[in-house]
Amino acid sequence: MIVSIENLWIDGPYGRIPVRVYTPADESRAGLVWAHGGAFFGGDLDMPESDWVARQLADRGITVVAVDYRLAPTLDWATGATGDQAGRFHYPVASEEVTTAFTWAVSVHPAQRWAIGGASAGGTLTAGAALRLRDNDRPPPAAVLLAYPLLHAALPELPAELAAKVATLPNPELIGAEAVSRMNLNYVRSPETLTASYAFPGGHDLTGLPPTFILNADIDPLRASGQQYGAELAAAGVDLAMIRETGTSHGHLNEPDNPAATRSVSRMARWLLSLSDATDTDGG
Repeated sequence: MIVSIENLWIDGPYGRIPVRVYTPADESRAGLVWAHGGAFFGGDLDMPESDWVARQLADRGITVVAVDYRLAPTLDWATGATGDQAGRFHYPVASEEVTTAFTWAVSVHPAQRWAIGGASAGGTLTAGAALRLRDNDRPPPAAVLLAYPLLHAALPELPAELAAKVATLPNPELIGAEAVSRMNLNYVRSPETLTASYAFPGGHDLTGLPPTFILNADIDPLRASGQQYGAELAAAGVDLAMIRETGTSHGHLNEPDNPAATRSVSRMARWLLSLSDATDTDGG
């Protein structure tokens, strides 16, 4: 399928926001506003987790708006030291920009059913945006799609099964609880802000959120956060689909040649399209 790709700038609360719109050649069956990962301080619209994923989804009939949100200061994983500060921004900038991109998409294509989603740190941003949209009487997303997300200010304790798998990684400490805490603080800057629900929705009131799909990587410390968030959503009465992609590590959507990445994208697309098709059948 031929996919039309258009680079645009939209007005945002902190200046213009670059977005890239991927439109299927045939009729669009669903829409998704998508945010890449990168530990809040890395990533762009050209990385596979953004561009390849968006192309794959559009090839399956989903219009995708990929958001190039403003990044946090750079961070040294090993020491926690921050680097470049120029043109870098702390919370709530990126979170509000993702929210703005979703509101823009809805306003431009109001007839389209729009979901919101992201991978890793992008999942954090979009989960927070879903809460903000719920609380501020703005058009809500039809669904939330989260790939190996981080939803908690502190990484939950790893179950024994997951801890054993993580121990096989080359440098497990680089993505362990201490590293996650450094990354999160670098994102929000102030320790007090770690408790903000729009920054890290885990552990907060999740009632009234739309159907949510969580794709967890198998050998990934952040799976502890995704699994706990799934339990919290279920307890709040939110419709939930959660799967674990066997044999994968964090960030596998950045590996287009990995069959598991294609499998994950196919799962994501099927879920989004199933919701859209069910709504069409019901006359919604």
